[in-house]
Amino acid sequence: MKRIGNLYEQIYSIENLQLADQIARKGKAKQPGVIWHDKSREANLQKLHEMLRDKTYQTSEYTTFTVYEPKERLIFRLPFFPDRITHHAVMNILEPVFVSTFTADTYSCIKGRGIHACANAVKRALRDVEGTQFCLKLDIKKFYPSIDHEILKQLLRKKIKDNDLLWLLDEIIDSTDGLPIGNYLSQYFANFYLTYFDHWLKEVKCVNYYFRYADDLVILADSKPYLHQLLSDIRDYLTGNLKLEVKQNHQVFPVSSRGIDFVGYVFYHTHTRLRKSIKQNFARMLKQRKNDKSIASYNGWAAHCNSKNLLKKLLNE
Repeated sequence: MKRIGNLYEQIYSIENLQLADQIARKGKAKQPGVIWHDKSREANLQKLHEMLRDKTYQTSEYTTFTVYEPKERLIFRLPFFPDRITHHAVMNILEPVFVSTFTADTYSCIKGRGIHACANAVKRALRDVEGTQFCLKLDIKKFYPSIDHEILKQLLRKKIKDNDLLWLLDEIIDSTDGLPIGNYLSQYFANFYLTYFDHWLKEVKCVNYYFRYADDLVILADSKPYLHQLLSDIRDYLTGNLKLEVKQNHQVFPVSSRGIDFVGYVFYHTHTRLRKSIKQNFARMLKQRKNDKSIASYNGWAAHCNSKNLLKKLLNE
């Protein structure tokens, strides 16, 4: 992969910082940090420009809070100024660089490659019934907290040769342990951390049907022994190259009898169902706090599966 340089000046340009400010504030205009920033917006952006230019920028102190749905996670939060603006300024320039490294099988936090794009790709693969008889499904143990800073930095240096930009990325990476869930940059760093693993699976192991959504992986094949051997190889690669562990809940199973529970759906060769928990949440919303926006959201989920009878039952009750 070609290494890219001469990016840092683009990141700290006033024009890019102004654009980052506009993007970062979308839907957040009433947040205290945005209101405070707007009292001296132009002066703040000039100050940030100088901090980045002179390399005096330091990541602010994080605050944290816990969410419990869909599972318990510690979420990290940074101030709007200067940090969230800085992260968006970086991604305005770096997003196409990151995306250029991803395989076509990588989803999550990529424009045009969200949940429904992933679901549609799985459905297309399942048209090859003989070649997708069995599924290997796995995820990575404590993925975000387990990401090794030194390995991530070395991977970034395989793609980026701008030392000033690498200084900024290193500063952000080293601002806390692992990758902080909630950081705008973390989702891109996480995808990038696994991108060479993706290429290894596709180009060295020659895996045909592979789908990764964040750290959830699905691989389809015509042989159960092949998938068990591939799982062993994956473990060796992740441990040896990325210091990651496969979670113990991994499964190899026949698609026809169980279906593939992935990205909110359960996929079979003949049809696709909505995941049970999403159906239950849909029904609960209709019963307890019915509103048009939520109905539209669930209808969006239902549009990508065989849900005609489900919608009829729920919406006509």
